[in-house]
Amino acid sequence: MNDKYVSPLSERYASKEMQYIFSPDMKFKTWRRLWIALAETEKELGLKDANGEPRITDEQIEELKSHVDDINYDVAREREKIVRHDVMSHVYAYGKQCPKAEGIIHLGATSCYVGDNTDVIVMTEALKLVRTKLINVIDKLADFAEKYKSLPTLAFTHFQPAQPTTVGKRATLWMQELMLDLNDIDYMISQQKLLGSKGTTGTQASFLELFNGDHETIKKIDGMIAQKMGFEGCYPVSGQTYSRKVDARVLNVLSGIAMSAHKFSNDIRLLQHLKEIEEPFEKTQIGSSAMAYKRNPMRSERIASLANYVMVDSLNPAITAATQWFERTLDDSANKRISVPEAFLAVDGILDLYLNVVDGLVVYDKVIYQRFMKEIPFMATENIMMDAVKRGGNRQELHEKIREYSMMAGEQVKKYGNENNLVDLIANDEAFGMTKEEIVAILEPINFVGRAPEQTTEFLEEVVKPVLEANKDILGVKAEINV
Repeated sequence: MNDKYVSPLSERYASKEMQYIFSPDMKFKTWRRLWIALAETEKELGLKDANGEPRITDEQIEELKSHVDDINYDVAREREKIVRHDVMSHVYAYGKQCPKAEGIIHLGATSCYVGDNTDVIVMTEALKLVRTKLINVIDKLADFAEKYKSLPTLAFTHFQPAQPTTVGKRATLWMQELMLDLNDIDYMISQQKLLGSKGTTGTQASFLELFNGDHETIKKIDGMIAQKMGFEGCYPVSGQTYSRKVDARVLNVLSGIAMSAHKFSNDIRLLQHLKEIEEPFEKTQIGSSAMAYKRNPMRSERIASLANYVMVDSLNPAITAATQWFERTLDDSANKRISVPEAFLAVDGILDLYLNVVDGLVVYDKVIYQRFMKEIPFMATENIMMDAVKRGGNRQELHEKIREYSMMAGEQVKKYGNENNLVDLIANDEAFGMTKEEIVAILEPINFVGRAPEQTTEFLEEVVKPVLEANKDILGVKAEINV
């Protein structure tokens, strides 16, 4: 039993992949990659020492590369106890492993060089993992929509029975929101830039000193570092840090995914109440400690719970960005360390749950049909009336009769709990000139869904499948739920 607090996001919800992206090991290995990129850039730009000799050698860079992954954490920890500075502790530890390169590690840089650039790199990797899972959820929803595109079901407005749709068409509404989220995440990934190496207030004054005032050379530093780290560029201007608005923009994207997932989870929970569609329920799963018969939609409820957290958490970087002073203040640090990773871990858990639920949805078509047939006579009265008019009936007379019969049938259902007898009332009235069988034929569910099947097919073919085809190499992800 662990005697220390562990975040439930790590223990219960987020995947190992997402946890590693925000792990200390990922962070400190990225720091070393950044120090190597800086040293390589300075060497390639011809940095000289006081005697005009190359300040950085290939041998030093090779030494740094040989220890990029085998971090001596024990040395760094002991050093931090003395100097109380994480970056300088790791500079010291790296230097102990690389004695020849010790003097060039972090040359001309500030703590934010490794800290902020790493934060951008980590967020970008996390966005890519979120993107992969998002596309896999869309893929599973597409399969579901295709399978049930022609299965009629009551639609609801205000959670009151409304003009019918199909089960598959309803799934396209969930997908469309996720497609909007995918557009946002693709845009955000494309916009990611590094801080670069700009010094304590963003002026690159230290590099001006190192390169003897050579502005043209210094202008190349950021672009070269970005390229080495796999980015297209750096922010052209900054204070000591990249703008904290970047974090807010990223978490806004995550908040959007949370919104979409929450809406889906609400619909599933309501459908499960109606006994029309259920989320997966395992044979050994317990729904309630008191009521053994219960099949609670706990996965969908968990999606909603985590989504609430993410939507609220997105306010943290917004407030932080709004309250930074001049070139930097440190009141961003503690908040940033918590709010950004936790948002990603929560969204990761949400998407795993979403994928798990969609992959195992159970559709009870007979229940759907029964509820449909209880309501459809009311909705079909216009069709019945027009058919009767074609047979010679008087429209005004029939309209009044249908109005009266609808009220009578509604009273039977609502007041006495009886079956909807509207069809029988109409069939027994000679003014309509229709048999019960003829009326029932009009009530065929597929006659009332409009273009729902066609809209589903068109949406899948024109919008969804091109995206899935372009990303087929990342499909096939399976979600594992811890609890």
